[in-house]
Amino acid sequence: MPPDLSDQDDVVRVVTTVNGVRHDEIVDSRLSLADFLRNRLRLTGTHLGCEHGVCGACTVLVDGAAVRSCLLLAAQADGVEIETVESLAGEDGDLGDLQAAFRKHHAVQCGFCTSGFLMSTTAALREGPVASAAEAREVLAGNICRCTGYAGMVAALLEVSEGKGRDDQRVDHSHA
Repeated sequence: MPPDLSDQDDVVRVVTTVNGVRHDEIVDSRLSLADFLRNRLRLTGTHLGCEHGVCGACTVLVDGAAVRSCLLLAAQADGVEIETVESLAGEDGDLGDLQAAFRKHHAVQCGFCTSGFLMSTTAALREGPVASAAEAREVLAGNICRCTGYAGMVAALLEVSEGKGRDDQRVDHSHA
């Protein structure tokens, strides 16, 4: 039975599934989804950059769609399925195909923005193949990296899209 919250206007109950695991939590009504994931669930792969939805470092998948977790309240996640970058690795901890391609093509430098890029590109690949470098740059355009020239990310995205990775990245890696 859920706790009685009738006398607490500033908290809400959130029941959500994150990376295949159901969570039933009482949270501050103003808590961002990013802070919920990082601080409450200890899923620290989701990074906070600008906290205005511009940089994309906090991108996660909500019901399969790439969203900026800094712009959503945890309360808005009630009843949805969330995937974070932690969901991309295999159960044995091995890198997923997209992660391995980013590594192979040196698509990261400092790594701060990487989780956002991985989640955005995962969503794009699930919609269908990325057929050209121009299309890959369009997919990547919603995120900001101050370290790389994006060439490695374009190469990684095209490699996985063409099926040259170890497995097909378009497979749903959630544990649901």
